[in-house]
Amino acid sequence: MSTFLIFSIIVMYFGLIMAISYFTSRNRSDDSFFTGDRESPWFLVAFGMVGAALSGVTFVSVPGMVGNNSFYFFQFIMGNVVGYLFITFVLIPLYYRLKLVSIYGYLQDRFGNKTYKTGSLFFLVSQSFGASLRLLLAAKILQFAFFDKLGIPFFLTVIIILMLVWLYTNKSGIKTIVWTDAMQTFFLILAAIVTIYSITSIMGLTFGESVSKVVAHDYFKVFNWDSISGNNFYKQFIAGILIAIAMMGLDQNMMQKTLTCKNQWDAQKNTLTFSLILALTQFLFLGLGILLYIYADSINITLPLAEQGQFLDTDTLFPNLAINHLGLITGISFLLGIIAASFSSVDSALTALTTSFTYDFLDMSTKSGKEKKKLKNYVLFGFSVVVFLIIMLFSGSRGDVISLIFNVAGYTYGPLLGLYLFGMFTSISVKDKWVPLVCIAAPILTYALSLYLKKSINFDFGFISIAVNGMFTILGLIIIRQKKKI
Repeated sequence: MSTFLIFSIIVMYFGLIMAISYFTSRNRSDDSFFTGDRESPWFLVAFGMVGAALSGVTFVSVPGMVGNNSFYFFQFIMGNVVGYLFITFVLIPLYYRLKLVSIYGYLQDRFGNKTYKTGSLFFLVSQSFGASLRLLLAAKILQFAFFDKLGIPFFLTVIIILMLVWLYTNKSGIKTIVWTDAMQTFFLILAAIVTIYSITSIMGLTFGESVSKVVAHDYFKVFNWDSISGNNFYKQFIAGILIAIAMMGLDQNMMQKTLTCKNQWDAQKNTLTFSLILALTQFLFLGLGILLYIYADSINITLPLAEQGQFLDTDTLFPNLAINHLGLITGISFLLGIIAASFSSVDSALTALTTSFTYDFLDMSTKSGKEKKKLKNYVLFGFSVVVFLIIMLFSGSRGDVISLIFNVAGYTYGPLLGLYLFGMFTSISVKDKWVPLVCIAAPILTYALSLYLKKSINFDFGFISIAVNGMFTILGLIIIRQKKKI
């Protein structure tokens, strides 16, 4: 594809987003940025959340990771579905009953101010890393496809993307994002469907023959019963439940969209619909991954191997084939998908980070409209800088980004998971001032235990580290429990 064509696609796409921003920002209130005025249609929120959850990570990293991890990721997806049921019927009623803007207000009500600040801080760290790593992948692909040809360095590419995101989120925040994320979800799914159609057409396969080839392939291994493997079924399934609860239900980014629905029932319908669409879409991307490897083998394209025999740079497989080998239409649809991923991976995250920090640390509820706008702009800019710095820190990483994201999440979301489970399922009071120490110690102990078991018996926690982390947090809370006065 020519540089001019790629540039035209980017300009048209961004123009469409700005048009949506313009129409959604009319008649906005002082709280539109944070709550969307609680007027969002639930089905629109559900569809848009799929794009925010998938981002460039699922779009590129999930198809690529099939080469090293087969279909084992689907075990994790199965656990996700169970986790979403917990979010739907336990967490959402809690949030609506307390009428929360920042969901971490629950921790203040249950434990105290220091626990509240600690929970919010762990979210800020978790979301900053998660959003940055998602955007890193998308930015690398845009760099490869377009910005390298113009001689623009990678750091400037990231700055340009962040500036564009700021332009359309600055005015109405979550009120705009509910609509832009829905559009971006459409382009993500469309790109996968177009790519599958292109591969099957080039290889002369019918739909039935394509399905047969995928199912018969060596990579179509869904269940792993090896107890020491990080891909073991029980580890993946349990981690899928807990990470869904933590990264969706305890995440201001995802819950902020859900809380823009008109009422609790609409929010619950949103979450159930979202979980179904997300699971089906992730299954589609795993199947696409096998087709990509089949097609790559047919044209003698191979990925470099590590010393252990695993593929390196698996995240480059889909971009390389889509842009250079599958024709113009597939290339355009892929670029539209990755541009959508670039924006959807960071716009709602920056809005959620801004909301959490301003409400949890700056007491936004007491500010006037003018003060809210001023603080919101400063905080939004500040987190844009944080995201930029994290991206540059990890810019040299190789392998599939999705594994890196979930591994980081196991350490950063674990304390949040422990706090909420302990708070909801016990009536025990704790010494609020010691909670920050517990939440810092838990991931450190988890990491130390992980290293010990890996070295001594070659036992890999995999994604289950979030459960270990959460248990250490709960154990710490029991130790610092507040004794009842006699």
